[in-house]
Amino acid sequence: MAKYFDVHPDNPQPRTITQVAESIRSGALIAYPTDSCYALGCRLGSRDGIDRIRTIRRLDERHHFTLVCQDFAQLGQFVRVDKDVFRAIKASTPGSYTFILPATKEVPRMLQHPKKKTVGVRIPDHVVTHALLTELGEPLLSSTLLLPDEEEPMTQGWEIKDRLDHVLDAVVDSGDCGTEPTTVIDFSSGEAEIVRKGAGDTARFE
Repeated sequence: MAKYFDVHPDNPQPRTITQVAESIRSGALIAYPTDSCYALGCRLGSRDGIDRIRTIRRLDERHHFTLVCQDFAQLGQFVRVDKDVFRAIKASTPGSYTFILPATKEVPRMLQHPKKKTVGVRIPDHVVTHALLTELGEPLLSSTLLLPDEEEPMTQGWEIKDRLDHVLDAVVDSGDCGTEPTTVIDFSSGEAEIVRKGAGDTARFE
């Protein structure tokens, strides 16, 4: 049965955020809100968490997982970014974008695309997510909470708790969340390729 954490959307309770972070460090798989929609999240090196996300979403090995980062300094530890790409990403963060970039050695091989050796990264613009990342002190391994055969992610914490109670360890609820996943931009070749149009404006990348 998943624990249910009710978090204030503008002023997250520090004690509650600490409890969520501790559960993640202990290997928990959580559902949490972002600036685009709800996501599944676990600790960076958790093979069990990765396997559970793959099972819930029915993902194959080619799926790009995302490292949700606190800030640019943290993001730079996990992906290689040249000057031009840096400027483009900097101008778009924090925000509802996921960027696919070459992974550094800090990224576990099981998270990298098997052929491209890339990984997704993002810096969300969401008070609760930011508080959690600050407390955690490392990126959160994430994937959009979009269930198989469904067109839109779930938007209510209570609904997620009700439907996924048996496969999650915790649900973080801070009110209604969006239904549109992030815009995904692939910069692995050095040029911007729009992989998915979502919540983030694609105009600057076209």
